[in-house]
Amino acid sequence: MEIRHLITFQAIVEMGSYTGAASKLGYTQSTITTHIQALEHEIGGALFSYVKRNLKLTHLGRELIPLAEDLLSTHDQIKNMKRINEVEGVLKVAAPESLTISRLGPIIRKYSLKYPHVKLILSNGTCGQNQVDLLNGRVDVALMVYPEINLEKCIHYDLGEEKIVLVGGQEGPDHFDKYKEFNSKYFFITNEEGCSYRTMFERYLLKHNIHNFQTMELWSIEAIKQMVMSGLGFAALPYMTVIEEVEGGKLKILSHSEKLDPIYSHILIKKKKWQSPAVDAFVHLVLHSIGESNKGVYE
Repeated sequence: MEIRHLITFQAIVEMGSYTGAASKLGYTQSTITTHIQALEHEIGGALFSYVKRNLKLTHLGRELIPLAEDLLSTHDQIKNMKRINEVEGVLKVAAPESLTISRLGPIIRKYSLKYPHVKLILSNGTCGQNQVDLLNGRVDVALMVYPEINLEKCIHYDLGEEKIVLVGGQEGPDHFDKYKEFNSKYFFITNEEGCSYRTMFERYLLKHNIHNFQTMELWSIEAIKQMVMSGLGFAALPYMTVIEEVEGGKLKILSHSEKLDPIYSHILIKKKKWQSPAVDAFVHLVLHSIGESNKGVYE
C-alpha cells in the first residue's frame, strides 16, 4: 500500500470528485483512477460508487477515512521530525463573517508577524459549512458562533458567550415591542440561511407565534447594518459586530423582554495523533487573544 494512494483517496473525499482531486494533486484523471483501483485491490472492495451520477463513498470507503487520516498524520509527523518545532507551511482557517470582522483581524496580523513562514488562507462560510469543511479536511481550523456543541471527531474550545443584541436605527422605536406591534411596517434584516444566530432568533419568533415580519436577506453584516441605519427595520446580531456603530450613535440597542437562547464562540480542530505546529500556534493565539478581549467587553 503506497502513501500516495491514500493521499489520492483523501483528496477525492475532500474535493468530492476524481476531477477535483486530479486538479488539486496535479495528476491526470487516469492516474487518480489507477491509484484508487490499486487501493481497492489491496483492501478488497470498492471505495466509491455512483448514485445518480454523483460520487458517493461506500461503507468500506467511510471506514477507511479515519484510518487513512491516522496513517497520513503519522507520515507527516515522520517527514517533519527534523522540523518538528518549526512553525511553517500552509494553514487553512474557516470562520463566519461575524468573527472575521470583529475578532480575527488583530489575531491574524499578530500571527503573520510572529510566524512569517506560514501561508494563512482564510475562508468565510456559515458555521455549519465551516464544520463540514473541517471534518472533510478542507480546512485545518474552524471557528464558529453556535450554541453549545460536542463533536466526537473534534477537539473543541469554548471561547465564551457572544451576546446577541437587537438593534434598530436611531429614528426608530426604542423597544422591540413596538416593532412587533407594527410588524408589517418593519423588516427583519438578516444574513443568509444557515447562520446560527439567525436560526436561533427565527426559532424563537416561531415558538412565540411572532411570524408576521417581512424578512430582508442580505449578503453581509455591513449591508445589514446600513439597512438598519436607514430605518427599514431591525436586526439580531452579535454585539461585537455592532459595538462601533452603537457607541458612535449610528445604531441603538433595542430594549426587549425576550429570552433568547445563548450563543457561544468556538474553535475546533480535528482529532489527530499529531497536530502541525502551525495549527497549535494559531489555536494558542486565538485562545489567549479572544479570552483577553472578552474580559474587556463583558466585564
